Amino acid sequence: MPELPEVEALARFLRQRAVGHVVARVDVAAINVLKTYDPPVTSLAGLTVTGVERHGKFLDLDVDGLHLVVHLARAGWLRWSEQLGQTPPKPGKGPLALRVHLDDGSGFDLTEAGTQKRLAAYVVRDPYDVPGVRTLGPEPLAPEFTVDVLAGILRAAGRQQVKGVLRDQSVVAGIGNAYSDEVLHVARLSPFKPASGLSGDDVARLHQAVRDTLEGAVARSAGLAAGKLKAEKKSGLRVHGRTGEPCPVCGDTVREVSFADRSLQYCPTCQTGGQVLADRRLSRLLK
Repeated sequence: MPELPEVEALARFLRQRAVGHVVARVDVAAINVLKTYDPPVTSLAGLTVTGVERHGKFLDLDVDGLHLVVHLARAGWLRWSEQLGQTPPKPGKGPLALRVHLDDGSGFDLTEAGTQKRLAAYVVRDPYDVPGVRTLGPEPLAPEFTVDVLAGILRAAGRQQVKGVLRDQSVVAGIGNAYSDEVLHVARLSPFKPASGLSGDDVARLHQAVRDTLEGAVARSAGLAAGKLKAEKKSGLRVHGRTGEPCPVCGDTVREVSFADRSLQYCPTCQTGGQVLADRRLSRLLK
């Protein structure tokens, strides 16, 4: 799933390539991708892209005051082309969900792999008309996201596991399954640790880990073309998606806990005092 660093990189990429261009037309290949109907998606045609912003994991194109807001979900992506084909796509064929043509022939496709179609596009007058944007928690790279702010979030979360707190978009914006694993590894914390059980030193380490992990990922993605961002994300991960490989810090074997629709990875030596966590459905919370 694209998370804060990848969506930020896409926003920067589109600022360079799309801003200043007029939207020639928008082709909808999967009607389910559109979550709003007023204004209609056709109203974007003839308007100029004036800015691109990011809200958590949401990508926001300002098109002369209307906003095309996109959430790429788990398997969605943005594919840029310097020269798009002009033949309208056939609905329901392949991964293509929506295509945006610009006045110079360039543009981008929104695609989604797999059978679970969760990619979402909204055409709105204000990005905060999108429910998921309106309910976002604080941006973790904003100056206002201080150690004290994080401490308050963790206290309010009570016995909720710290990984779940980091992944909750209404609590902290932009961190998903992959970067929560990375942050917790850097902070040397168990993913099952109760949020309210973190000491002051734990909170300070976690705050620094959030900053360092996300800022590092954003920096590595700077200047990359959209098509290279997925590979960059994968290459930069320390534990997520690396089950069975040696931990880059201590050399212990990276372990996995599987859930119905996802998994997490961690290092026992760095994060759980050497304890190997059982399947989440059978394990007890670490204290």
